[in-house]
Amino acid sequence: MKMGVERLILAAIVASSLFSIAVAIAGEATFYTTYVPSSCYGFASQGTMIVAANSQLFNNKAACGRTCRVRCTGRTNLGVPQPCRNGEVTVRIVDLCPGCGANQLDLSQEAFSIIADPNAGRIKIDYNCS
Repeated sequence: MKMGVERLILAAIVASSLFSIAVAIAGEATFYTTYVPSSCYGFASQGTMIVAANSQLFNNKAACGRTCRVRCTGRTNLGVPQPCRNGEVTVRIVDLCPGCGANQLDLSQEAFSIIADPNAGRIKIDYNCS
């Protein structure tokens, strides 16, 4: 009986992992360095694990304060052949990125540096916001 419960728990963990991968959005990321003022919080600093969202995601400030998990998936140019670093970063939406295209995020330089080499400038990503 105990083995059945363990298998059920393992199956639930695997299923939740697959679900989070399935709902991830493929996009691109850049980075910025001036964090204050922001569209959401004015001159109140929100730290450095932050992101400016594209206009669709930002949705006229409706996304302010939401968090996004972002993972580098590859390069967008020939400058840095393997820009990705292991892992993902969690950032808070604090601003609008008016120049960002659909599915593009503008990460703080500190957040970008966790998942990729800043010399790349632009990377491919998967992200999920909640």
